[in-house]
Amino acid sequence: MTEKFKSGFIAVVGRTNVGKSTLLNQLLGRKVSIISEKVQTTRNKITCILTKENCQIVFLDTPGIHKPKHMLGERLVQVALGSLNEVDAVLLLVEANHSPGPGDNYLIKRLTNISAKVALVINKIDLIKREELLPLMEEYGRLYPFADIIPVSAQTGENVSRLLEIITSYLPEGPQYYPDDMHTDRTEDFIVAEMIREKVLSQTDQEVPHAVAVVIEEMTEQDNQVLMIRAMIYTEKETQKGILIGKGGQMLKKIGTMARTDIEKLLGTKVFLELRVKTRQDWRNKKGQLRNLGYYER
Repeated sequence: MTEKFKSGFIAVVGRTNVGKSTLLNQLLGRKVSIISEKVQTTRNKITCILTKENCQIVFLDTPGIHKPKHMLGERLVQVALGSLNEVDAVLLLVEANHSPGPGDNYLIKRLTNISAKVALVINKIDLIKREELLPLMEEYGRLYPFADIIPVSAQTGENVSRLLEIITSYLPEGPQYYPDDMHTDRTEDFIVAEMIREKVLSQTDQEVPHAVAVVIEEMTEQDNQVLMIRAMIYTEKETQKGILIGKGGQMLKKIGTMARTDIEKLLGTKVFLELRVKTRQDWRNKKGQLRNLGYYER
């Protein structure tokens, strides 16, 4: 008898910087979500699509849950919590090297009123001794009746295949929503902007990474088969703009070179990348600016 096709939507939630994007890239076998050691890396709900012979899993990579300090932060938390009512199952991601904290407890409380199955994924098991794992699993098990508790390392890939088997078991019978070769429903513009922002995150510190937004202003193929990309990096203060440009433009050049390498790998074509920096004062606290930059529906 032919196995029936299964499909479904899985939300991946957790505090900031617990490894949600790293895990999703590992599950998909490709880079879809940007990765950084800094908090609030993911700012939008990103759909990541995994299609196999017998199923299609649509993952929702959500912004990390955190205590908001500005209007953008409030919007990120709304997006993350809103996804819990849209899915067939929820993966709550936590860190193996930390005991349950206030952020985890807050999230667990929000899970009590949803109908979807909830699995706990304990990430970063490569950072602890194995004898520490079972007590941690038991501690979380006392906080909520999780459908499964799965320890993994998103960094090394350990036990990720087992996690995928468990996720597949949650899926109902259903149609294939997206074509075989589609890995995200985000546009190329969005992904390219995120790749540029990832390089800003990796090369700057203090308040600069969080005050940055990237907008693709032009993306056109030239006669010589080179893709022309013009992008604007918005920041909140003139001092931040100065840091991003760097002495003699060296910082901006470095960010551009690193981003161009990743973009060429993703798109499979030569890229000419032009970056500029502009100040928009306190844009994270202005709804109009947030809407213009894509954080609210128009």
